[in-house]
Amino acid sequence: MPRFVVLVPHLPPDELGSRYRHAHDPVERTHWHLLWLVARGQRVPEVAQLVGYTANWVREIIRRYNAAGPAGITDRRQQGAGHPPLLSPTLRAALRHDLDGPAPDGGLWSGPKVAAWMADHLGRPVGAPRGWEAMRALGFTPQRPRPRATNADPVAQAAFKKGGSRRRSTR
Repeated sequence: MPRFVVLVPHLPPDELGSRYRHAHDPVERTHWHLLWLVARGQRVPEVAQLVGYTANWVREIIRRYNAAGPAGITDRRQQGAGHPPLLSPTLRAALRHDLDGPAPDGGLWSGPKVAAWMADHLGRPVGAPRGWEAMRALGFTPQRPRPRATNADPVAQAAFKKGGSRRRSTR
């Protein structure tokens, strides 16, 4: 391994400095900054301390730049495909169709009931929170009335509704 990191001169140091100053993305700005500092002759440990990265990460950024040029400096965190959705578009359509009707037990659809539906169609267990998330993603909300106090005094409720205790203005 060489004693010093060598930067392939894809761009002159002045251009590296210009890209550092004009970058809008903060991660890419830091990458251009460290490349500019290395191109000006500073060592990797000094550059790492200045930009707040570890020396190994600075070397990794330099390796990327040496291999791919300016295209290797982009922030790669946004390029991941992520996890595929649990329900395919056809299963989502089928779930939406089934949610328009009554639940299998004749009651209202709930998160656990949707999770059971998903488990049947996916062939694997699905937790109740996933059923709730699928319902919410399709625009369904719980449709049930607010609970009422069954042991309340009807006379007191009627008196309250008639406005028996109004506030007085202090003007």
